[in-house]
Amino acid sequence: MMAGPTTGRPRFADEGLFPVGQVRRLATSEPPGEVDETKRNVLKLLAVAGLVGATGGGLVAGSIQYAQPPQIGIASYPRVQLLDLDGSVLTVAKVEKEYNVMTSDVLLFNYPLRNEPNFLINLAPAQAGGPGASNVKNGIGHQNSIVAFSAICQHLGCPAPAMHFYPPGTCPQTPGGRSFYLHCTCHGSTYDAANGAANLTGPAVLPLPQVILEWDSSDDSVYAVNQVGPPVNGHLSTLQGDYPVGTQSGLTKQSGVPLCNFPP
Repeated sequence: MMAGPTTGRPRFADEGLFPVGQVRRLATSEPPGEVDETKRNVLKLLAVAGLVGATGGGLVAGSIQYAQPPQIGIASYPRVQLLDLDGSVLTVAKVEKEYNVMTSDVLLFNYPLRNEPNFLINLAPAQAGGPGASNVKNGIGHQNSIVAFSAICQHLGCPAPAMHFYPPGTCPQTPGGRSFYLHCTCHGSTYDAANGAANLTGPAVLPLPQVILEWDSSDDSVYAVNQVGPPVNGHLSTLQGDYPVGTQSGLTKQSGVPLCNFPP
């Protein structure tokens, strides 16, 4: 190194060989080739891991969001007043007068959620001594014959009217020796309406969920207050999967199409 001719600054021997502003590597005390590659590789790995964590974490969170959408529903079973077909308050007197075991129309009401239809059935005979049932499990009314069950088959979820109540004499078959039953025309499952909708024939292996009805003797009105048995088909919980019906739920009527396709 030598002094510059005019400025008095140090002058490198190779000055003038490189353009002004070009960066040059100066010699260091480290021998050539002994760069700390381990430290460099660790820093690279940390950078890559941070990038993957940021993007991958977002992807995982997004996947969970779409795989498990927020559930809508309610925390407990509500007390819901039932209304008749004309919108008036449903009473035990009306049920016993208008509907009996020979009623062929499918009578439905939703409970506890809007997408969970249920049958309303009066198993009392149309006349004294006729076919029918009284004092049935969870029945209400003067003969404990009014019951309600889920109208969604427990096999593959076929709803009413494919699922409906078969009055006595609808088909020549009497599965389980029962002259009346709930039957699904999709695949032939049948349920015992006089015994908590227990299975009579498959392929379904679970009973229908039963709605617990309450008879308010003060005004003869009918309420749905609970549901027992397995969850409604297609719902992990009967209380989850749609919005609640509210404080009242009205009857609707459908015409069933009987099909005597019972499994052999």
